[in-house]
Amino acid sequence: MNGGFLLEEDIELSSVDSSRDNATEIVPHYSQPLLTFAAVSTVLIMVVGLVGNLLTIVALLRCPRVRNIAAAFIISLCAADFLFSAVVLPFSASRFIMGTWVHGDTLCKIVPLVTYSNVGVSLLCIAMITINRYIMIAHYGVYTKIYKPLWIGCMIAFCWALSFGMQIPTFLGYWGKYSYDHNLRTCSIMEDEWGRSSKQSLFLIAFVIPCLIIVGCYAKIFWVVHSSESRMRRHAAGNTGKDKRESKTKRNEWKITKMVLAIFLSFLVCYLPITTIKVYDPFVKFPVIHVISYLLLYMSACINPIIYVIMNPQYRQAYKTVLMCQRPRLLSMTPAGSSLGGQFHNNVVAT
Repeated sequence: MNGGFLLEEDIELSSVDSSRDNATEIVPHYSQPLLTFAAVSTVLIMVVGLVGNLLTIVALLRCPRVRNIAAAFIISLCAADFLFSAVVLPFSASRFIMGTWVHGDTLCKIVPLVTYSNVGVSLLCIAMITINRYIMIAHYGVYTKIYKPLWIGCMIAFCWALSFGMQIPTFLGYWGKYSYDHNLRTCSIMEDEWGRSSKQSLFLIAFVIPCLIIVGCYAKIFWVVHSSESRMRRHAAGNTGKDKRESKTKRNEWKITKMVLAIFLSFLVCYLPITTIKVYDPFVKFPVIHVISYLLLYMSACINPIIYVIMNPQYRQAYKTVLMCQRPRLLSMTPAGSSLGGQFHNNVVAT
């Protein structure tokens, strides 16, 4: 899943160098307006991704209102998207403009390394946040034992180490290889001299398994919350001041939970089209669909900050604080893991 687009050609090229001779040649199936649109869109996505993710990282680090346990994983997710925007998207825009890879063999290995690793980091971080939500709601008794600074750091390091570590054999040419694909006209994972490729294993370990974990956790979360709705409605009329504070905490935590679900769904929307079209149209009979699928893939790097702004008012306030250089307000949102977090858990799971 590499930054670039697919072009259909009538003559099989034997090397990257020979394909570069035709870099400016426009294939009939690709109109110049389509290529221009794709290049401009990629640049815009890159700019939004760089600014939005950097702004989110600064806001989460600077503003106490949004500084909780989930924020640590969101910062990691933003760092992965920022890396994708900075390293992959500039070369993707070049691919749309030039029609081939013109940046040498070394970068032809580094760019797909970052691309494939980024998919793993992003989805594993989303899975970690989802597990955090699940344990807080369904197993709060062990929540404070698990989510301590040291363990949180280990979880984030695991996401990055696993995602990049799985790419090392391919990078070294022992399990597939990073190379120029003449059919796709992009740098990607290719079969090695023994006919081996890591694509299927990476798809299973870094995509399918995290997705199943996320779906399972959210199924349990929604079941627990749904089972408590009748009790919450019965006690709503007689809320005391303490009950109202606990209810506010519950709403704040539930907003984060729904926001993470939106991030996961947007991830699927961005990644599934390119995965599907590569399987069902390997010879690029529908080039426009390929271009749109790649643009959706690139949008995954900039869409999360937009979700934060739309779904969480505290994130909006944090962004405003950073952009206007205001002094951060005092902590007003109880971090997950405090005593009110336990009361939130009790309110949700009690029947």
